[in-house]
Amino acid sequence: MAQPILGDRFAAEAVARIDYDFRELKLPSGGEITLPMRAWHFDEWTRDFLAANPEATVLHLGCGLDTRVYRIDPGPQVRWFDIDLPEVIALREQLYPERDGYRRISASVTDLAWLNAIPGDQPVFVVAEGLVMYLPEPDGLALFRRITAQFPRGQIAFDAYSGVMVRLVSRMATVRGAKVELVWGVDDPHDLEKQIPQLHLVESVEFLTMPGLVRRLAQNGFSKMMYGLMGRLPFYRKLIRHLRYKF
Repeated sequence: MAQPILGDRFAAEAVARIDYDFRELKLPSGGEITLPMRAWHFDEWTRDFLAANPEATVLHLGCGLDTRVYRIDPGPQVRWFDIDLPEVIALREQLYPERDGYRRISASVTDLAWLNAIPGDQPVFVVAEGLVMYLPEPDGLALFRRITAQFPRGQIAFDAYSGVMVRLVSRMATVRGAKVELVWGVDDPHDLEKQIPQLHLVESVEFLTMPGLVRRLAQNGFSKMMYGLMGRLPFYRKLIRHLRYKF
């Protein structure tokens, strides 16, 4: 890409080493833009939190093969934990180097026992990119309640799909032959405040209308017009939101 979104050399090197036909992922059209733009936005929120809290803990939930810790390169007083299933962490260990203050944890994020090994004496930033829509709502709520109880203060950031988007993506994935099962839709970001009173919504960003995303997706005059029209529809704007809560 002439103008890379992330400029992520660690990810580029990992892709070169993995013997896999990435076309098998069956990404939807535009995914090569929407996915790095999503990552870029959560990188920015993470950087902002660490700039204000140089002594902090970061929990990267459902990290997959994301190289956020290397992109952000946090300071020496940051404890960073990447959490994902054992097979994912095993692959990360083959692909990415160790670094000071960084630990990988092999566990399902909804098996809350993994939190027992993490000190709760620092502010925490929790980033759950591309995860929450896959969690059963009761499990996700239990996870967030445990985090708000364990740490003195912090923020939780994640991308949320509306109920309509959950159903739409699941059906489209089935048509493409991809294995995707989404279960948790968030239609009103304030509902989480009611379910977990410690949480307070700081920011709700309508991802599909982010100027940087639209600029990269709109390749010609017609597509610019179409994105402009869709961006005026409340239904469309609420399909995907990036949410940031504090506690």
